Amino acid sequence: SEEERLKEIFQRIHFNFDKYNLTHIDKWGINQDVPKVLDGIADYMAKHPNIKIKIEGNCDERGTEAYNLALGQKRADAAKNYLVMHGISPDRIETLSNGKLKPVDPAHNEYAWAKNRNDQFVILSK
Repeated sequence: SEEERLKEIFQRIHFNFDKYNLTHIDKWGINQDVPKVLDGIADYMAKHPNIKIKIEGNCDERGTEAYNLALGQKRADAAKNYLVMHGISPDRIETLSNGKLKPVDPAHNEYAWAKNRNDQFVILSK
């Protein structure tokens, strides 16, 4: 279905501990080619000029609230900058940092933390 296709295209991208660079990740149960995911998002957005998104940067529970809010913003901005560099207008992309407030996995271990270090893409309008 279209809904499932959008979920696949706009999947969360993940980050290494304490980082916001967009790279391939293969550890703690996550194997993802982040630039390839972003290329797919840019391609879809280029073909659908009305779509607008919000990128929410997320962190694991370690670190202070202020530190994680700043890191989450850097993660969201990194993805936005990548999309803009690939031809997507910046006014179609909002960013927000959740810091450590919206964990995907509430457990307290490396596997949970790895899942919680992500950018989530929210489609605001189609």
